[in-house]
Amino acid sequence: MTHPVRDLDEVVHQRVRLGILAVLTETKRADFTFLRTTLELTDGNLSRHLQVLETAGYVAIEKTYERRRPRTWVRATRQGRTAFAREVAALRALLDRVSPEEGP
Repeated sequence: MTHPVRDLDEVVHQRVRLGILAVLTETKRADFTFLRTTLELTDGNLSRHLQVLETAGYVAIEKTYERRRPRTWVRATRQGRTAFAREVAALRALLDRVSPEEGP
């Protein structure tokens, strides 16, 4: 039997990337500004984490224009939603091991 910590995904487990996927699994897509504000990040910080997630195939990024203004949309891919679900399951399994079922 392996320890649940071995099931944590190094790409997803980082706090910001976990937050990005958490937000994106609640909706079909979100724009860059919403993610930045919701997660309280700088543009550069969010951009870097989105690059990592995109490289892993966990998010898709679409750049559009609305009234001549650039807008960046981000959505979790099927692979990203699966990775997030697996991460949540691994975290639950880990918590189950360290949390007593009964109080003191």
